[in-house]
This record gives sequence, C-alpha cells and structure tokens, in this order.
Amino acid sequence: MTAFDANWSLMTPEIVLAALALLVFTIDFMTGIHGKKPFIGRLSVLSLLVTAVLVVVTNSTSGSIAEVFVVDPFAMVFKLIILIGVAMVILISMNFLDRERNAEVYQGEYYSIMLFAALGAMIMVSSADLITLFIGLEILSISSYVLAGFKKYSRPSTEAAIKYVVLGGTASAFILYGMSFLYGLTGSTSLLEIGQAVPMLFEEYTFVVMMSFLFMLAGFGFKISIVPFHMWAPDVYEGAPTPVTAFLSVVSKLAGFGIILRVFFLGFGGVFQEWAFIIAVIAAITMIAGNFIALTQTNVKRLMAYSGIAQAGYLLVPVATVIGDVGINMIVFYSVAYLMMTLGAFAVITLVTEDTGTSDLSSFAGLYQRAPYLAIAMTVFLVSLAGLPLTAGFIGKAYIFFGAVAGEMLWLAIIMIVTSVISFFYYFGFIKQMFMTDPRPNDKELAVSGSMQTVVTVSLAVTVILGILPGLVLDIFNTFNWMAFF
Repeated sequence: MTAFDANWSLMTPEIVLAALALLVFTIDFMTGIHGKKPFIGRLSVLSLLVTAVLVVVTNSTSGSIAEVFVVDPFAMVFKLIILIGVAMVILISMNFLDRERNAEVYQGEYYSIMLFAALGAMIMVSSADLITLFIGLEILSISSYVLAGFKKYSRPSTEAAIKYVVLGGTASAFILYGMSFLYGLTGSTSLLEIGQAVPMLFEEYTFVVMMSFLFMLAGFGFKISIVPFHMWAPDVYEGAPTPVTAFLSVVSKLAGFGIILRVFFLGFGGVFQEWAFIIAVIAAITMIAGNFIALTQTNVKRLMAYSGIAQAGYLLVPVATVIGDVGINMIVFYSVAYLMMTLGAFAVITLVTEDTGTSDLSSFAGLYQRAPYLAIAMTVFLVSLAGLPLTAGFIGKAYIFFGAVAGEMLWLAIIMIVTSVISFFYYFGFIKQMFMTDPRPNDKELAVSGSMQTVVTVSLAVTVILGILPGLVLDIFNTFNWMAFF
C-alpha cells in the first residue's frame, strides 16, 4: 500500500490533536509571556474533548492503515481513557500553575507538551508495527521527561528529569534491542507477521525469541514501573510537579499497559504458555514489594509511587492468567477504575501539599475540619485503591481475582488478597491524619477551585457508581470483539 492508497481518515483524531497542540502553543506565544491565561488551559481541555468525540466517531469500526496503524475497540477505549486522563490532569494543573512561581511564563509550553504526550500515547495503543510503536513511545517519553523537569528552578525537579532521561533512554535501548531480534528472525516489523511466525521460530530459535521477549519486557517494565524496573519511580514522582506525578502514575502507566497487550498478545501470543509464568512471578513480586515498601513511607508522593507500583502488579495478573477477550475485559475495567480513583486522590494531594508547602503525610492533619468534602472523597479513593467493597477498585480486583483462579494460578490470587489487606494499613495513615488529628496551628479552611472541584466530583461519582453498578461499563465491554487485531 502506498501513502496515496492509505485511509488516512483513521488517523483523524491524532492529526487533529497534533494541530490543536500546535495551536495552543501558538496562541500562547502570540498573547505574550506575562500574565495568567486560564483560557489556554480551557482550550487544551476542549481540544482533548474534541479529540475524544473524533475517536468515538472514527474508531467505532475496525480498520487499519497497511496493518501498521489499527483502529479497533481496544484502541478506542484506551484512547478515551488516555484523553480523559490527560484532561483531568490539565484541570489539576490549572490550579497548580496559578500558585506556582513564574509558571505563567511557561504555561503554553506545559499544556502543549501535555497534548503531545497524549498524542504519543494514542499512537502507541493503535500501533501494530514496531516502528510506529516506538515513534509513539518516544513522543510520550520525551514529553514526560520535559514535564518532570518543568520546575527548572527546583533542584528536586531537575534531578527527577535527569534520572528519568537517563533511565528512560536505557529502557528504550532495551526495547530496541529486543525488537532487533524479532526483525532479524522474521524480516518484518509488523506485529501481525511476527505473531504468525513466532510459534514456528520458537521451536528452532527458542533462546533468541525468549531473549527478545525479556529485553522488551525489561524496557516496557520500566515504563510501567514494575519490579525490578521500578527504582526510578519514587525519586521522579517526588521531584516532579504533583500534576505531572499524577500523569506519570496514571496516564503514562496505562498507555504502557496498552502497548504491552498489543506486543505480547499479538506478537508473542502464539507462545503464551512459555512466558505466562514469568509475568505471573513479576506480578507477584511487584505486588509484594510495592505494598511492603509503601508501609515505610511518610512522603505522600513517594507513598503513592509505591502504591502505583503495587497497582501495576494487579494489572499484570490478567496478562499472565488469561489471554483473549476476558483478560482484556479485566484490564480495561480496572484501568478505568484506577484512572478515576488515582486522579481523584492526586487532585486532593495537589490541593493539600500546595497549600501546606510540604509533601509530608502530616500535611493531611485535620483535613476533615478544613475541607469535609475533600476528606470524605479522599477516603473513598483510598478504600477503592485498597479494594474494599462498594467501590470500583473492589469490583476490578474481584474480577481479576476470579480470572487468576480460573487460570489455575490460585497462589497468585492469594497474593492479591494478602497484599490488598496490607495496603489498607498505609492508606489508613491518610485517614487517621484527616479524621483523627487536629489541624496544625496555621492551617486554615482549604479553598477549592472550580477545576479541582470538577475532577474530585467526577472521580468520586465514577468510583462509587462503578462499585455499585459495574454492569454499566461491563455490559458495554462485553459487546466488543477485543481480539479483532490480536
């Protein structure tokens, strides 16, 4: 297929988002470098909503551009998750940029880079070719490096960006090295062709195929911060601006899971039994290490970093236990739940830490007396992350648990339960501070902006509704043929 024959309309959302990102940057440049410009943030959110509508319209039926860029229900749902997540991060950022010193000078760059990060993530989840995949991955990665160092006058932020660049570049090298093995064996970069060839090649070149898988697992493992590729996360999360931490913890991580499903199910699905146990072991270690290390943390952002590592372990369980529509259903539902409960929690964390000027857990002291609604909402988000009943987190973990049992990995299901119980102990540290500790002498009533109120309310509503009526989403997901391009 030549470029003239390709159905480029399938890329309409990506093309429009790229144009709107450039428009946001241009408008900011043309309106001067001084003064607050809340309309830039609103325009960015509008750009994401327009792109989301285009995704629903153009991705509702399956299709592809030369089997390199594919649109199917999987791509559509993950793109919507990414776009909604970035929109919520921008709403959180609007409050952050209003308070941050000299931030108004760089707000146009901040918002446009956030839009380009969303663009890279969208390209990733629609990729059925190693080259397209890597292009999307690097657009997202480079944008993330810049965002991590956004507070360039802050030493922790600069340190976080440098660590992220060095380790992220190393992870990308691992991914490329793994890809080179596949290309050398198959002579193709198409995941569809690779997936057809791998079962036969595995019999003759077992070591090379497994080396390719392990190198790519190490690279992608860094992107989603699973053990033992997680060491960067606490330092980067702590040093980066809090809204960027939310972005890395949720949007970037879920985009990484989207591409892991594409590569492992499409490229290596024919030898699933050969690598499933490796993923199961990594999932178990990730859940155990993330939750146990989180118990020792007193810095809120580092605690949430280890919490995110543990959550990545839960998301890995269905990758190891079930291949097919059921497995993808589990991951997608928990991704939606994780998006809402984590971004809601980070919205509250941003408000509290920016108001108190510290990221210590003690900054939440007496929050119920200062902002009752925020304290109650934060409690719901925390119990959902812990997997307690009547929350979306509980339904998602229960779904994954039964999948692990059905996949004959009872030991992994037991580890899920035990580590979920452990997680409640460090989440209870927040609750204890909010409800059982008096506010500090200088703490006043916490003012909440409209954008923050929107994020908290939407996140709270979805977390509770999906915990009570999960069928609202699951019934829709069950109608999708997730494996159309797998």
